[in-house]
Amino acid sequence: MKNVARMALENGMVIAEDIYNYQNKLLFPKDTVVDDAVIEKLARHSVIVIPVKEEIDFATTHFEKVRLSPGFKSFELTYNNCMSIFRTLMRGFVENGTPAKISSLMEIYTTLSGRAQSGDQLLDYLYNMLPGMDDMTYAHCLNSALIAGVFAQWLGLPKAETELLVQCAYFYDIGKLKLPQDLLWKPGKLTDLEFTKLKTHTMLGFDMLKDCDLNEHVIKATLMHHERCDGTGYPSRLRSDQIDVYAKYIAIIDAYEAMTSARTYRQSLNPFQVIANFEWDGYDKYDGTILKPILSHIAATQLGFHVRLNNDEEGEIVRIHEDRLTRPVIQAKEREIDLAEDSSLEIVAIY
Repeated sequence: MKNVARMALENGMVIAEDIYNYQNKLLFPKDTVVDDAVIEKLARHSVIVIPVKEEIDFATTHFEKVRLSPGFKSFELTYNNCMSIFRTLMRGFVENGTPAKISSLMEIYTTLSGRAQSGDQLLDYLYNMLPGMDDMTYAHCLNSALIAGVFAQWLGLPKAETELLVQCAYFYDIGKLKLPQDLLWKPGKLTDLEFTKLKTHTMLGFDMLKDCDLNEHVIKATLMHHERCDGTGYPSRLRSDQIDVYAKYIAIIDAYEAMTSARTYRQSLNPFQVIANFEWDGYDKYDGTILKPILSHIAATQLGFHVRLNNDEEGEIVRIHEDRLTRPVIQAKEREIDLAEDSSLEIVAIY
């Protein structure tokens, strides 16, 4: 909402609050659409300033409101500037072998993470970023580094371990920069041959980094981030105790970033859909001691949000079940709805 002088009113604007005259009689109710007759009547009653709705006031979902907020717009501008620097650094390394300075990468991380008031807000901002097709691989790496910092905070990692995890996140998918864009971002299902080629990115990245002056965890995370604790991953089908702990962190960060970033062929998944996908994969694939607290925190961030269900009822999320994270308790207008007890109901929108 913003206040506008009557002389600056334009047809089509929407009044944001009830307007009264000096005798406290209602002239126009909230949501009145401004036209010439409205402006003339306001003039007759000597109303000087009128509150009108801004674009953000018409937003219907939480993420629409985030995207229209001044904070996000400032973040988006800084992000795009940092992306240009990041792309140059990584392209120079991939194409010319010019080492990407860790100090420069960490400065990008510090600049962008500092643009958000909290880790939760930073994730909201990233959820609303829409990179161009040419930048999608770079954005995946940059976003993963920012997500790594948030997850590290949630997990209570010390500063040195947090910075190391951020460095792992910057580099782990660097091998993809050696692969064709149309393979990486193909909308449909990959053929067996295409998937085999895609899987080479772990070895490509490892080969690029193995002789660089990088922490060994960065190199191992690049090689192992698609290994799974149950032995179903690649390239070596390692099991839990054989996988570097930073690769375990990155496996979760990688999957989260992929699910929460918009693609040409689908919308970003909402937090409960993300949790459901992780749970569908099973805790045996990821390290449960890392994954469970992250998912619990994701679910907890939704407390207080309003939702719409598939039966068109609306309400506020008031309680999260620790053992059923995707089935919270909703306080609707007429009743309390426990989604854990009614499998027919689903959250279709979050406000």
